[in-house]
Amino acid sequence: MKVSTRGDYASRALLSLALHADTEGPTAVRDIAERTGLPQPYLEQILLALKGAGLVRSKRGVGGGYVLARRPEEITLSQIVSAVDGPIVAGDFGTPHENGACDHEGQCVLLAVWADVGEHMRRHLDSFTLADMVARARGTAPAEPSH
Repeated sequence: MKVSTRGDYASRALLSLALHADTEGPTAVRDIAERTGLPQPYLEQILLALKGAGLVRSKRGVGGGYVLARRPEEITLSQIVSAVDGPIVAGDFGTPHENGACDHEGQCVLLAVWADVGEHMRRHLDSFTLADMVARARGTAPAEPSH
C-alpha cells in the first residue's frame, strides 16, 4: 500500500489541529498551511473531505476555521486516510468468488491474500490515534501504539 499525498496531508493537518487543540476557537486554514508547510488551496480541499467524513467541524466568517470533531484519542490514522483516499486496500483486484474472479488458475488464492494484506494495513493504521501522534511529536510517546 502506498499512502497518497492526500492521506499524508490530511494526517499532517489533523495532527496540527490536535497539537494546538488547547488554543481557543477554530484554526484558520492559512494558519494550518503555515504550520505544516502545506499548500493552502490543496489543504482546503482536503479539509472539506475531512469535514464530510465527520473528522473536523468548520466555522465560517471572522475567527472561523477548523476544529477536530472528536477527541484525538478517537481519531485513527485509518479513518483519516480512508476519508480522503477511500477504502484502504492492497489493490483493486476484486473479491474472491464474485464476478468470475475465481475462473482462472490461482486467481482466488491471490485475491484472498491481497484482501488479507488490505485488512492487515487497516488494522495497523487503526492502531495509531491522533493522540499517539501528538505524543510522538512532543517526544512523550511510548514505544508501541496505544491499541
